[in-house]
Amino acid sequence: MYSNFCGRPGRYFLITVALITSAIAAAAQKDSQKDRGIGFTLSAQADAKDVGLPIYPGARPHKDPSNEDPALQMGAWGTSSGFKLVVLKMESNDSPSKVAAFYRKALTRYGPVLDCSQASESTGKQNGKTLDCGDDHPKPGGVELKSGTKDQQHVVGIEPNGSGTVFALVYVESHGNE
Repeated sequence: MYSNFCGRPGRYFLITVALITSAIAAAAQKDSQKDRGIGFTLSAQADAKDVGLPIYPGARPHKDPSNEDPALQMGAWGTSSGFKLVVLKMESNDSPSKVAAFYRKALTRYGPVLDCSQASESTGKQNGKTLDCGDDHPKPGGVELKSGTKDQQHVVGIEPNGSGTVFALVYVESHGNE
């Protein structure tokens, strides 16, 4: 799923997320009219601090032929639940294996690193909360790495791009009701 941020299908995922997020915000507002803590944010600007991962040395924002922005920051929150999504699409002249090695190391700060490219690594546990790959698997030749918990996930989707690499850095945070 997250590896699709590197390609055209990512647009449809982002539209779906925006619609779901809007629905969550509307439902939260209905549930508590007196609640002053309801909000929604959407921005085409994000950086390494927002996603919680370093930028691969020499990488640059990915220039998408469809003129999609290389960054997205979105969130919605209410009294008992909330959601934040940050995406950075980047590219490098280095190989996917070099980029993957860099992010395998960077992701360790959030706990065990799952490689969703490997069928044997489908779940990981930290602080009693299980993180899994679920249906998230990269396209052939790609790599998808995850770390953190279900409530605070850091994901890196990596795909070959000619002689280089396109990769997406993703941070997803959720709290409250499922």
